[in-house]
Amino acid sequence: MRAKLSYAVTAAVLVFYFVLVGSRGVMLIQSGTVITVTFGIAVLILPVIGVWFLWKNTQFVRNANRLAALLEAEGGLPVDELRRTPGGRIDRDSADEVFARRKAETEAAPDDWRSWFRLAVAYHDARDTPRARKAMQRAIALHAGRPVQA
Repeated sequence: MRAKLSYAVTAAVLVFYFVLVGSRGVMLIQSGTVITVTFGIAVLILPVIGVWFLWKNTQFVRNANRLAALLEAEGGLPVDELRRTPGGRIDRDSADEVFARRKAETEAAPDDWRSWFRLAVAYHDARDTPRARKAMQRAIALHAGRPVQA
């Protein structure tokens, strides 16, 4: 719940920023000189890119949460079996052990979105966010029946 709240707050702040920047871009365009119109158009491009980025990330999060709910209903969510340091951080060797099992599971069933989902969680636990995101994107694509790149 805390993650959802912080995501919502961050998204709201970004939308406010996009509106603020967009209004400045419009003001520059309304000035009417060649330079201000050029800068105004350039400034308006930034919120468009930002909105697209925010939309894609929101879709990703919604799809990942939907898969998590499906997997939970099936009883297939990965169990937290990781050892932790006294400070609460995940023990690196423990994460590596779980990752090795999840990778072997995924190699045995490369077309199963469930194994890719669990692999994404293992990547995340091992603090490899880019690979976690790629694995989750693959799980989403497999679940949706879309072709996936090798």
